[in-house]
Amino acid sequence: MSNRPWVEKYRPRSLDDIVNQIGIIKRLKNFIKDKSMPHLIFAGPAGTGKTTSGLALVRELYGNKMAINNTYLELNASDARGIDVIRTYIKDFAKAKPPIDIPFKILILDEADNMTSPAQQALRRTMEKYTNNCRMILICNYSNKIIPPIQSRCVVFRFSSISNDDIKERIKLIAQKENIKILPDGINALIDVSRGDLRRSINYLQSCTTISNEIDQNIVFRVAGEIPPDKIREILESAIQGQLQLSINLLKDITKNYGLSGRNIIKNIHNEIYNLDISEMIKIKLSKILAEFEYRLAQGATEEIQLNALLAKIVLLHDVK
Repeated sequence: MSNRPWVEKYRPRSLDDIVNQIGIIKRLKNFIKDKSMPHLIFAGPAGTGKTTSGLALVRELYGNKMAINNTYLELNASDARGIDVIRTYIKDFAKAKPPIDIPFKILILDEADNMTSPAQQALRRTMEKYTNNCRMILICNYSNKIIPPIQSRCVVFRFSSISNDDIKERIKLIAQKENIKILPDGINALIDVSRGDLRRSINYLQSCTTISNEIDQNIVFRVAGEIPPDKIREILESAIQGQLQLSINLLKDITKNYGLSGRNIIKNIHNEIYNLDISEMIKIKLSKILAEFEYRLAQGATEEIQLNALLAKIVLLHDVK
């Protein structure tokens, strides 16, 4: 097997290979056809193809001319997000004339929502002043963290989470090429823990191969640091039925076997309560209880005591079920 990260090894090279974003890809292809584009903002959840789309756009727009220096620049705004970087490095790139036969250069600014407000204000002026030389693609998870003056200068593309079917097909393809046997419950577990993030599912798949070449759901949940839903459901059902000691013993077994923090356990419980066959009112009460104890743990309370108290409070719901 290759020692390269599979996320990079199997990254789509062209816009046609990007899944679940048909409308966006169609509009990007029109930019390539016209050899013209405005400043862009790619917004959406992690692992949905934003950076890949930006790189594929550059690759298809420039082709072999990508090898020319100063054709495009990719920066991560979480590292280079200060106002000095905008006023020097980015400004110097944007104001320089593009090479011959290239209509404009492209600057890809990843994680742009991590930029400070002064840096965004400086970037706004750079975008406006040097737009003939350079077009920018700002990539972010939350477009509301980009200041309105920048948003008004850009066309916003909103990426949706990858569908379960597309994640399943990609996992099967990678498993086949890497000669890995992955069981159906392992694929379903990868889909569950990735929550629409294709990059996360591929990273988990590669991590699972360090344990075994035959991957099932237990290996996936162990690598992902999550608890199988049936075990969480067993704890919740025991507590809701008023069986405090049984639910505490089950929780101790999970804590021992999976080594999760208290906040991770609460997150796993929260993911499962809406799948229980209980009334909506009980689900509401459970959500409020989880929020209370998650806050306590965030403030530094003792995990074991708080988790036991959490189960005890759920047991009290038995009388009002």
